[in-house]
Amino acid sequence: MKIVRFITSSNNVPQYGLFEKGNIKPLSNSPFGDSIELDKGIYPEHDVKLLPPCTPTKIVAVGLNYKDHAEELGMKLPDEPLIFLKPPSSIIGPNDTIKRPEMSNQVDYEAELAVVIKQQCKDVSIKEAHNYILGYTCLNDVTARDLQRKDIQFTRSKSFDTFCPIGPWIKSDIDPTNLKIQSILNGQIRQDSSTNQLIYDPFELVSFISKIMTLEPGDIIATGTPVGVGQLSKGDEIVVSIEDIGTLKNFVE
Repeated sequence: MKIVRFITSSNNVPQYGLFEKGNIKPLSNSPFGDSIELDKGIYPEHDVKLLPPCTPTKIVAVGLNYKDHAEELGMKLPDEPLIFLKPPSSIIGPNDTIKRPEMSNQVDYEAELAVVIKQQCKDVSIKEAHNYILGYTCLNDVTARDLQRKDIQFTRSKSFDTFCPIGPWIKSDIDPTNLKIQSILNGQIRQDSSTNQLIYDPFELVSFISKIMTLEPGDIIATGTPVGVGQLSKGDEIVVSIEDIGTLKNFVE
């Protein structure tokens, strides 16, 4: 099931729907409830604009969570997940524009698998974690790398408006532990790995984070990026592609 959030040319109010074979079937209720109900009507894909597929209260991101990325950096594997926050104001959707801030001279892409929380989640076990996951989406953890080095901590470098593209939809009912993940810059593959390289898988992350903070419906966990991170320049097209989910395309100005 592919859950989207969209507007139409005749209705500027965001609504949820299901994407099936190039068409969108609107929902009459939120996908974060116990069940999903279809509304009347159907929209061809070309008649709608896809929005970020959820509106989180927070984005919890994980640093240094791929074995190949840790090896690339010459760093030892972390003893527990390294987490930080990105603000919801950084979110943009498919085909939206990433804006490079004037105060940074090095803006990088980071392809990531994102977990979308289904229901309020606190102190859950690893075994229970799957019950609290609605599905998965593509995420680009855009980072002002020079500011990250300067500040040491991550807040400023990760928080600029447009620095969290997500989408194009939330894909449910998949195994997230062995998916091909790529970033493609101007048609050239730059990151090419698999989620089997994750140090802490999505279920471990949901459990760990829920023991620190309450996760709310629509919240996002960005699970980290693999080897091959690189820079974005004005005019670039950057794509995050994840097997069994889809592709997220954005542009840079």
